[in-house]
Amino acid sequence: MTELRLLWDALERSPACLVSVESTQGSAPREAGAWMAVFAGHIVGTIGGGQLELQAIAEARRRLAAPAHPAQPPATQRYALGPTLGQCCGGVVHLRFENITAADRAPASGLAARLAPRQHPVALFGGGHVGHALARVLAPLPFALTWVDSRDGVFPDPAPEGVACEHSDPVQQAVPGLAPGSRVLIMSFSHAEDLDVVAACLRRQRERGDLPFIGLIGSRTKWASFQHRLRDRGFAPAELGHVTCPIGVPGITGKEPEVIAVAVAAQLLMTLRGGPDPG
Repeated sequence: MTELRLLWDALERSPACLVSVESTQGSAPREAGAWMAVFAGHIVGTIGGGQLELQAIAEARRRLAAPAHPAQPPATQRYALGPTLGQCCGGVVHLRFENITAADRAPASGLAARLAPRQHPVALFGGGHVGHALARVLAPLPFALTWVDSRDGVFPDPAPEGVACEHSDPVQQAVPGLAPGSRVLIMSFSHAEDLDVVAACLRRQRERGDLPFIGLIGSRTKWASFQHRLRDRGFAPAELGHVTCPIGVPGITGKEPEVIAVAVAAQLLMTLRGGPDPG
């Protein structure tokens, strides 16, 4: 269950003080927008742990127990991590405190839009063992996953929360309809399908240039064979350079589906926020 769903469920039973990172300077444990909801007996979410979180929890519970609750206005406090809290980060964090109740779950409050994490679209082609492991690993990460396969009955029921399953036969027909900015992972049951999906992605990249990552599972030998076939289909070497194969963070050598899934998920995370070139 997502943190936002946990928050909504908990608010049905009792109010909370929402603590959110409003801004940071220098090194800080979490980025602006990170949040935790402090209830009388438990917490949902995190702003980074350590002394910062301990002091924030104490302040939140003080505000939660104040006689004026829930009418207290939001307040922002400044925390210097080094001199004040003794944390080695050394930066400054501004935290916003606001009391919330079940009424704040209404769409008109705008709270859900504020707290929902930004989701980056990912298209996963293939419902095999690695595909299943990847769907489980990616589900709680900041990705909106569309999972595509040409076969019936390959998706779990129910699918991981937030994962959209799509049947497409032929499978490459799904490529034109992918969300702009999709990161694509290709690992179908068939090398012929893989090749068709790669070709469809390269055609879309040629036309729109909106697929920041095209990853193909397999060996360097597989990719060498694919490059020859793709050149025969009219793709130039520069276009083939958009494809990453093999996929996964270099240095992780295990071939178990779960190991591959973690390595690929880490590689996708590296493509966010201007991270190192995953290729």
